[in-house]
Amino acid sequence: MRVITFEEPGRVRVSLESPAELEPGCVRVRTIYSGVSAGTELTAYRGTNPYLTRKWDTEQRLFLDGQTHAYPLTGWGYQEVGEVVEAAPDVTDPPVGHLVWGVWGHRAEAVVPAEKLVGHVLPPDADPLSGVFARVGAIALNAVHAADVHLGDQVAIFGQGVIGLLATRLAVLSGARVVAADALPARLELARRYGAAETFDIASGSVAEFVRKRIEGADTAIELSGSNLGLHEAIRTVRKGGRVVAGGFYQGEGMGLRLGEEFHHNQVQLVSSQIGGVASWLAHRWDVERLQRTFMDLVHTGEVDVSGLISHVVPVGSAPEAFDLLDQHPSEVLQLVFAFEGETPQEASKEESQ
Repeated sequence: MRVITFEEPGRVRVSLESPAELEPGCVRVRTIYSGVSAGTELTAYRGTNPYLTRKWDTEQRLFLDGQTHAYPLTGWGYQEVGEVVEAAPDVTDPPVGHLVWGVWGHRAEAVVPAEKLVGHVLPPDADPLSGVFARVGAIALNAVHAADVHLGDQVAIFGQGVIGLLATRLAVLSGARVVAADALPARLELARRYGAAETFDIASGSVAEFVRKRIEGADTAIELSGSNLGLHEAIRTVRKGGRVVAGGFYQGEGMGLRLGEEFHHNQVQLVSSQIGGVASWLAHRWDVERLQRTFMDLVHTGEVDVSGLISHVVPVGSAPEAFDLLDQHPSEVLQLVFAFEGETPQEASKEESQ
């Protein structure tokens, strides 16, 4: 069965792995689609992920000297949709033959604990591609929750990639008036379709100055571009005592982040949002599983339309070219999805031997 492996920085290989044995309490899932979370996966492709150069101590919750992961990195990815093709004798849910969404990496097949897929069955009339958005949708919802959005709040959202666009829609559904900022006109147009009251092209000037000409400042800003400069501008955009939710995966040192300026003088709250958990003040009611299911319910009821976010569906065999495209021409890609449907083990073996 085919699986995507990062061999080293800048080098991707589609290789073969043997099917895993079906264990008690598990189901075998055959992948149909696997979505790429570009921000996270490009850190593996480029070699900038902190897990590659630092050791994450789970008990102390600190990065220490050492290394957490090393190349080759096999089966990264967390946006999969597949069919349950086999179940252990002690499993009745999810049923064999149904489509499910979940996390098992960029691989053609996986054995997954059934409990991790309960409640993840796609409705019969759902587009299977919608399932690749469960995790990124949860990331967006987590950021909106961390922003503590209230009806009528003025919210600036920086970065209108997939997660930023979803955050824009979710903030609007929460009652916010959203200003969406990005450098790509096509993405700003999508933001307007998702309900943004105003959009701003960051190539034309300062978002902070644009917002402050209209209002005293945003109540909250959500930064999802992963840019240190974007984070600094988000801090400049909120009013005194405002909140900034840092939801991007920032790499390296914080060049351009001048904390002695607006952050210091305006007493700005800076909150991190990461899908490893929910905001501490919500942890007694919410968890990541609930975030995912809530988002997928919004998709299935039509309140969030994800169909316009998919820019590329490519065969898994084209993974090397796909990651090169993401790395070199990111503005050309919104949501890229690998298609596994129709692959047979025999075809994969033949291609691997060529």
